[in-house]
Formats: sequence, C-alpha cells, structure tokens
Amino acid sequence: MKVETNSTSLADAVAWATRVISSRPANPILAGIKLEAADGSLQLSTFNYEISARHHIEAGVDEAGSVLVQGKLLADITKSLPLEKAYLSTTDTMLTITSGKSTFNLQLMPESEYPDLPESPKMLGQVDAPTFVQAVSQASVAVSREENRPVLTGVRVQFNGDKVVMTSTDRFRLSRSSFKWTPQDSNLEAETLVRGSLLRDVARTVDEHQNVTIDFDTENPSLLGFENAGRISTSQLIDGEFPAVDRLFADEYPIQAVISNEALLGAIKRVSLVAERNAPIRMVFEGQTLTLSAGTADESQAKEVLDIDMDGENITVAFNPAYLIEGLSAITEPFVRIKMTTAVKPVEFNGQQEADSDESMDYRYLLVPMRFNN
Repeated sequence: MKVETNSTSLADAVAWATRVISSRPANPILAGIKLEAADGSLQLSTFNYEISARHHIEAGVDEAGSVLVQGKLLADITKSLPLEKAYLSTTDTMLTITSGKSTFNLQLMPESEYPDLPESPKMLGQVDAPTFVQAVSQASVAVSREENRPVLTGVRVQFNGDKVVMTSTDRFRLSRSSFKWTPQDSNLEAETLVRGSLLRDVARTVDEHQNVTIDFDTENPSLLGFENAGRISTSQLIDGEFPAVDRLFADEYPIQAVISNEALLGAIKRVSLVAERNAPIRMVFEGQTLTLSAGTADESQAKEVLDIDMDGENITVAFNPAYLIEGLSAITEPFVRIKMTTAVKPVEFNGQQEADSDESMDYRYLLVPMRFNN
C-alpha cells in the first residue's frame, strides 16, 4: 500500500474512527483500525462488536491495499504530524508514516483475525443536522447511567411518517423531543431502542452543513445506522422493552405558571448552592410569585423570589436541583411553562417563545417531585 493524503484530514478521520475503540477491548484485535486504500480514497474502519465506524478521505493511491494497526497509537501519531502531506506505505510487517521530517513505523496486526464489519441497513430517511443535534441533546437528558438496566441507558426512537419522536427516562424524569424529517416511505411506522451514548456521540461529531441520514431495516431490526459527511456509524439495538411512559403525561394540568427560563435557571443555581447532596430545592407557587428555597434551619439557607404568570391554586413542590437545571438547560425558547397537577405527581416543563404564547410540544420534560420536610 502506498498512499499520499492531507495530514489534517488524516488526523481528523483517525480520531473520529478510533473513538469507538475501548481502552480495554474484549479482544486485543479490536484495538486495531483497518486502513483500506483504493480508487482515490483511504477508508478507515473500527468495530467493537456493538458499534462500528467507517470514514473515508481523499487520497492519492499509488498502490492499493489494506492493513490493520493499533488505533489509539495511530491517533496519537497523526494528531502530532506537521501540517503537510502525509505518506503511508507498507511492507509485509510494517506501516511507515512520513510527514515533513517525521517518520513513524508501526507494526502491522493480523488483518485476517479482524471481524467483518456489519453492513449498514438501508436508508430510512434524512433530517438537517442542526435539527438532529438539538433533538438528540434534548432527548438524551434523562438517559440513565445504570448499566445494570440497559433499557434505561437507551433512547427510544419512534418513526411515524414524517415525524420522529425520541424519548429517554431514568425513572425519576422523562425527556422527549420531536422533529419533522424526510422519510423514504411516508407511511413509515417503526420503533427502535438505541444506546444514548452513541446518539450523543454521533450528534457531537456531525457536520452541521450536511444532512444526517438514518438507516434501518424494518424487516431485520437489529442495527441502526447514521451517515453524515462521509462518516457512517452503526449500532446494535438494545434488546428489551422500553417502559410504558406515555401514561405519565397528564391529560390536563390545572396549575400552570410561565416564567423567563434564564431567570429561573439563574435562581435555581444560586439557591442550590446551600443544598446538601441529594437535598431538594423547594418551589412555592403562590399568587403571581415563585419562591425558591433550600437549606435547613440549623444549616445554611437561601431564598429567592421571582415574578410569574400563574393560573390555578397555590402549590409547593420540591425537586432535585441538578435534574431541574439539566432539563431547563435543554429548552431553547426564552420562556418556560411549568404544568402541575399535585405536589407528588410528575411536573411537565415546556418552552415557549413569548410570555403569552402557547407552549411548544417539540420538547417535553417530565420531572417527579421529591418529598421534603417543611
């Protein structure tokens, strides 16, 4: 194999592909990255039995071929190369990388032992990248970190014609985002459960000037694929049934309050400074004011009063402040509508553009109140 390519493009492609390589792979061969040179491009591939990543960059190919080398080491080397052309050549046992006055030799790994990457499923539809990135950011807020409950570490993705709904829950809260997209089949009805960490990772690395294509085979629902700017990722779906969460949304909320999201977030961050670990922040809705407080009588205390536009009876609720901050930070509109039924039932948070406009249902955040002592 003899290849000439741009060192910056090479470094970016290697860094993206090797992100799926575990620091302690189950099989040592999975520490490798496969390089395949042919037809004016260099393809880079990695795989860990659950997630695959493929990327290709333009290259001058004097001799076609494929090799397998240590992925993390190649990433360290390529990101340190000078901003010049990079030349890759191989012998039977070695990959040589030359750029400027730098030369590196990497021992080849046994390519025949590397597993075949799964074929990407057929195209299901596509969406503009900024919409996809925002939806993933919102939907993944409530992804659980409990690895012993894999279903809760995932995001349920529902495809209904030209609408996609993403939902996650960790049992204490629920986060749901919805967006319009362009499906291949306008009558599409499908549902998948994909790991939240992969969705976040894909969203972090997309080129926002190009659409994101989602690939899925409804006849063989085992993989979900994502394509953007020449980068292709696939993920094994999570095997399990997502909790029946739709019933948690109330049909009617008799108590509702509207407030500036920025003002509310700032007040929560200040008041929660005195809250002990896992202690709630209290929110008293009374008349047209909201009083936030935290702390106890024999410890540090904090209180802040905000003006609100409220309908309904007075109510006091308490929340985990970190969960409040994470959910409210995902709202992109300047105002937030807080919708309540009782002090112990889930409270819904929605963004809205104006203080007197309707709320947006594109992002719905449900949070279960905590018990507190008066």
